[in-house]
Order: sequence, then C-alpha cells, then structure tokens
Amino acid sequence: MRLHLIIIGILLAFGIPLLVTPLVKKLAVAAGAIDQPGQRKVHQHPVPCWGGLGIFLGFAAALVAAAPLVAVSPLSRDKVIGLLAGGLVVLVVGMIDDWKGIPPLAKLAGQIAAAAVAVSFGIGMPFVTNPFGGYIKLGSPLNVILTIVWIVAITNALNLVDGLDGLAAGIAAISAGIVSFVSFSQGVLPVGVCALFLGASALGFLPHNWHPAKIFMKDAGAMFLGFTLASLAAVGLTKSAAVFSLILPILILGIPISDMLLAIIRRLKRGQSILTADRGHIHHRLLDLGLTHRQTVLSIYGVNLLLGGSAVLLTFLNAGQGLIVLFLLCAVVLFLANMAGLLSRQHLPGG
Repeated sequence: MRLHLIIIGILLAFGIPLLVTPLVKKLAVAAGAIDQPGQRKVHQHPVPCWGGLGIFLGFAAALVAAAPLVAVSPLSRDKVIGLLAGGLVVLVVGMIDDWKGIPPLAKLAGQIAAAAVAVSFGIGMPFVTNPFGGYIKLGSPLNVILTIVWIVAITNALNLVDGLDGLAAGIAAISAGIVSFVSFSQGVLPVGVCALFLGASALGFLPHNWHPAKIFMKDAGAMFLGFTLASLAAVGLTKSAAVFSLILPILILGIPISDMLLAIIRRLKRGQSILTADRGHIHHRLLDLGLTHRQTVLSIYGVNLLLGGSAVLLTFLNAGQGLIVLFLLCAVVLFLANMAGLLSRQHLPGG
C-alpha cells in the first residue's frame, strides 16, 4: 500500500474544508445564501449556507492526489469519475436549493440524475454476497434500479437528519470511518481509502459547524455526503466476504435511515406528503426531552457508534453468532427509543 498517498489524501481532505470554509462563508453571504430562523428550526440567527462546497473540494482533491491507489478494483478510473461527477451534480442541486429554493420534486429529480450519473460510470451492485455461501447475481435492470433507489434514499436520509449544528457532519464522519474500517478488514482497500477521505472531509468542516455554527452545510453538504456514502457502500460493503454484508450498510447508516422511515410513516399517518418538512425528527424529540443542543448531538453520535460497532463485530462472526448480536442490538435500540419517547403513545406517528 502506498502509505504516502493516503497521508497526502487525508491532509488534503481535512485541510481544505478547514481552510476554505471561511472563504465559502464569505461567498455565501455575498450571494445571499443565508438560512433564516424559522418555526421548525433550532437556530435563532441567520447563518450562511454552502458549507458542503468545502467538503466536496477536500474530498475531490484527496481522490485526485491518491488516484493510483483508489482507481483500482473494485473501484476503477471510471467509477471514481462517476463518484465525483454524481457528487458534483447533487452538490450543485443542493447549493441552488440552499440559495433560491427549488420544489421538492425538482430536487428529487436532481438526486435521481446524480445517482444515474454514478450508475452510468459503473457504480452499482451487479452481485451481492449470499449469506448461505457464494454470490447472488443481479441482472442489469434490477442492479440499476436498486442502486439508484439506494443512493437516493441515503442521500435524503442524511439530509433529513441535518437539523442540529454538527449533527450530519459527525454522523457522516463516524459512518465513513466505520465503512473504511470494515472495507479494510474485508480487503476492499480502495473503498476503505475513499471512505477515509470522506470522513476526513467531514471532520475538516466540523469545527466551523460545531455549536454555535458559523456556517451550515445544508442540502448541498448533507446530500453530497449521503450520496457518496451510499455509493461507496454499494461498491464495497454489499460484496464483502462478511455473512451479513447486506445488513452492514443499513447498520452503519442506521440513524439517518431510521429517522427517514419514521418521518415517512409520521407524514403518511397525518395525510401529508412524505416530502413535507416537519419538526418531528429524532433530534427534535431529544431536545423536547430537555437535552441541550450538544447533549443531543453527542447522544446521537453514541448510538451511531453503537450501530457502527455492531456492524464491525458482525464481520468477524458466523451466522449463528451474528443473529444473537442482531437480536441483542434490536433490544438495546428499542430500549433507547423508548427512553427517548419515540415509542410512547404521544410520540407515535400521527400522535
């Protein structure tokens, strides 16, 4: 392994967002890309947006610098280009939405377009690991559809959880770190390196976004991070040697996925569009329980680490042992959800 390329990539991925974000903030202020306080928002003062631009620049620079290391199987030069091209599409869509605002369906169309770009360059799940041995081959139409649905779902999931200072950036950094560790342990080195760079980019932005935030990543950053995490998981984790390979990305991204599913159920129960924004997300529930802003963020980080750590553990277990771990994990998660009031009658969807 070319260690010097990894070191250079990490320095670029972390350093560029750290150093460039103040300039991005000035650009956002000059353009009028400002997030104003609102009824369902937590912040009390206008905050500049477009923080995702610095994250993208750091990640892109790292990939270019370490191209000889990342552009190899199961990635390739084309897949790396697709990762960056699709990421750029979703970044631009998010920046426009953060600036002028675009209709939800138009934003969804932009997300689908970004996912389609990635798929057209080879990002996808042509086969997945069979927990009973061997692999399950997915035909071309099914591979394309499942990959696009997965990428769009995770893109939106991370965007929905971006409701508190430092929350989405921290979740993305933790999730990317877990993806990187699992990928390295399973011998999928290029995906591990890319995930490492993505986590470093999120961490480089975090000092500017920690409460009280000086700048928000908003849709541009959250959607880019979600898009890239989903794409890397599709390429690496679903085809790893782990028995529960299909469950790994769901566990690693468990917080945003759970928040998205709860939001969909909640809005359908209320007869609302699933694209309607509300103040019923997990972080809102924790704030309502009396936790401070930072306590809420750190609590969600903790659950994210619990789920990610369980994913790591599953890679070293056989089927029987893994089922026991999953059963215990479900019990712990249900206990924590009940403590947070997510399962109480007054907090049920539509309650």
